[in-house]
Amino acid sequence: MEPTAPSPARPDPAVHEPALPEPVLREPAHRVSDRAVLMWTVDAAALLVLLLVGQVVWWFVDDAPSRAPHWVVGAVWLVVGGTYTAVMPRWRYRVHRWEATPRAVYTQSGWLWQERRIAPLSRVQTVDLDRGPVAQLLGLAAVTITTASAAGPVSIHALDLPVARELVDALTAAAVERTDDAT
Repeated sequence: MEPTAPSPARPDPAVHEPALPEPVLREPAHRVSDRAVLMWTVDAAALLVLLLVGQVVWWFVDDAPSRAPHWVVGAVWLVVGGTYTAVMPRWRYRVHRWEATPRAVYTQSGWLWQERRIAPLSRVQTVDLDRGPVAQLLGLAAVTITTASAAGPVSIHALDLPVARELVDALTAAAVERTDDAT
């Protein structure tokens, strides 16, 4: 008697389905530093101070007889700017996340416009550590991962400096050891 082929309704138990790869886009596991809220608040306040300087210059340069436009613009500026400074850093902290696995780096960022990105380690070209003046004062850093992607680099902002340094070292080592090139 000849062996019969398994029917389509009953797959051959010896044939195994390939394992599913890890999820492509998912919420990353780690939050940024809680000092990120202070850094983003200081950055927002600095922007407001620059706008205030413009408002003051306009006040002195304008020779119109009525100061009503200045008061209206100033009031709107104060409400919008104050709300932005109070809300944006906390909202942004709730959104920003990151994770590095042996295969990829996952990020989630933004506040009004939110973005999730994945950077496969096989496509990593450079890994940079950036620290602006406020970040330096707070012991924070940003890690930027440049990939062979038209979407541009992936950035993780507001990491504690030791965490950022460790991440840069780990990503650099992982990218160097990868021999498969997805580019």
